[in-house]
Amino acid sequence: MSLILCRQEPVRHPFYIEQLGVHIASSQELCYVIYQNPLLVLDGFVDDRLIEFIRSELGLSFLAGKLEAWQHSGENQDELPIVILQECCYYTAKEIAAYRQKLAAFRKMNAAEFRKETADYYFRLRQFGTAIYYYNRILEDWRVKSLTDEFTAKIWNNIGAAYAGIFWFEKAFTAYEMAYNFDKSPEMLKHLYQLALIDPKLELKERHAAAMTPEQKEIWKRELDEANQTAEKCGNVRMVETMFDRNPVRRMESAGELLNGWKQEYRKML
Repeated sequence: MSLILCRQEPVRHPFYIEQLGVHIASSQELCYVIYQNPLLVLDGFVDDRLIEFIRSELGLSFLAGKLEAWQHSGENQDELPIVILQECCYYTAKEIAAYRQKLAAFRKMNAAEFRKETADYYFRLRQFGTAIYYYNRILEDWRVKSLTDEFTAKIWNNIGAAYAGIFWFEKAFTAYEMAYNFDKSPEMLKHLYQLALIDPKLELKERHAAAMTPEQKEIWKRELDEANQTAEKCGNVRMVETMFDRNPVRRMESAGELLNGWKQEYRKML
């Protein structure tokens, strides 16, 4: 996958951004990625590899030198992507000011909120292993942070959705059980019931089954059947994606890529 080349620059080797699955081949494309993905650039995005690309491929030696000097200055590293935006003149001063405020707002969040924002971002990118990593970091600190039951339930729910996204149903089932412990909502019961229908090895606990009405089961089974039919019409196995991720940022283009993605996410969680 590549972005649309806007400015003609002497790039022989495009810069690959693994998290997005894109190659960039111009300074304008680089600016677009930075501006549209603030959480990505707060995660050490501007590193030696990117600086070398800016110098060698984009031919922007002055900018590369400025970034290197800033790296070693001890100043706020969040300014590095802003330096790129300013030097490339792709966005207006007003837009850059708004971007700086957005970065500052993220930094003002407490650790749990920031990690959830980061995890949610990677979830939207279908980087489920990375998302789970950040979600788990929140839960590891829950005693210190005194998280509310509502917030904790959301974290477990999102972990369940991430595992479901790679068809790791047992892990997803356990996560939804944990979510239900903190939030006795019918939505959590629905996830548990539908996963039990998908994977016969999964057994509902008596207290969960007792909390479900026959009417709810009928509706949830019908929703599952409809999702399955939609997946079959698409020609690929998309049932879980339809159920748990209705608005994905990026869909894999083939079954081979899908399988490769599962393998990569599995390795991230080991």
